[in-house]
Amino acid sequence: MLAKLKKVKFDKSGKNPNYKALLLCPEGKQLYIRFDYTYATKTYWPLEVNYAGKAMDAKLAWYSRKVEKTTVHGFLEEIADKVNKKYGFEMKEH
Repeated sequence: MLAKLKKVKFDKSGKNPNYKALLLCPEGKQLYIRFDYTYATKTYWPLEVNYAGKAMDAKLAWYSRKVEKTTVHGFLEEIADKVNKKYGFEMKEH
């Protein structure tokens, strides 16, 4: 992962684990992502994306493909793995 995690928030109290991450991108801009893990589909889904102060709805594929050279799921999974480790959270299948 080229972007560096700057701040994270994690909420496991709801139906699905919910993540908020603020990243510092290689070009110096900030990327904010709010995403969750959906147990039903076993997939990470972006819910809100903000890049350099501009709201991008839930669109993240442009960044993950162009900068990180990976899929959205792969990129979010990498962030979630770091956050899960920090908070001692182990993903349990429902």
